[in-house]
Amino acid sequence: MSYILYYSPGAASMAVHWMLLELGVPFETRLVDIDAGAQHAPEYLRLNPTGRVPTLVIDGTPRGESTALLMLLAERHPESGLAPLPNATERPEWFETMIYLANALLPAMRSWFYAATDGEPADATAIKEFARRQIEASMERLDKTLGDGRPYLVGDRLSTADFLALMLMRWTRNMPRPATSWPNLARYVERLRATPSFLELNKREGLTEWQNASP
Repeated sequence: MSYILYYSPGAASMAVHWMLLELGVPFETRLVDIDAGAQHAPEYLRLNPTGRVPTLVIDGTPRGESTALLMLLAERHPESGLAPLPNATERPEWFETMIYLANALLPAMRSWFYAATDGEPADATAIKEFARRQIEASMERLDKTLGDGRPYLVGDRLSTADFLALMLMRWTRNMPRPATSWPNLARYVERLRATPSFLELNKREGLTEWQNASP
């Protein structure tokens, strides 16, 4: 198995980068400077016509969409336990959580960050306000999910849902109400930010924001 990850620090590639580190499998990385517009360069568009990150080249074939890549990696590495196995009792909840994050939260995040460029600039304020309400409603739902004391979103162990959710929670850090303002989410975030693979992820991507305070 061979993997080449095209990524941008802190972007939607972050969850996939984290999972590759957690898996402990060999992989290469290629930096895509999205601030400079490298995602629209012809050579990148040949890999990913959407002009977005991530792209993961798997055994020579480029694939996109962060949620799909997480699920595909879990399927390719079932021994990792990063997704419930078929017929496991947690499997339906895992599917539901992954699709909820992909369908409800990811699009709302895009609307928040790209309201002025994806649509008409004159509508940006209204779009961002609607997106903010959607995002906060999602955080409320996730906070309630964690209200039973569970350490992870699905089952009793780390899964792809956590990689995706924590990335999205990180994106709220400069919003009017960040994810860490919900008590259960705050505990969840602090626990996951302490994992060795997350610390290594931040080191490799050169990220210094949104980390636990030094002891």
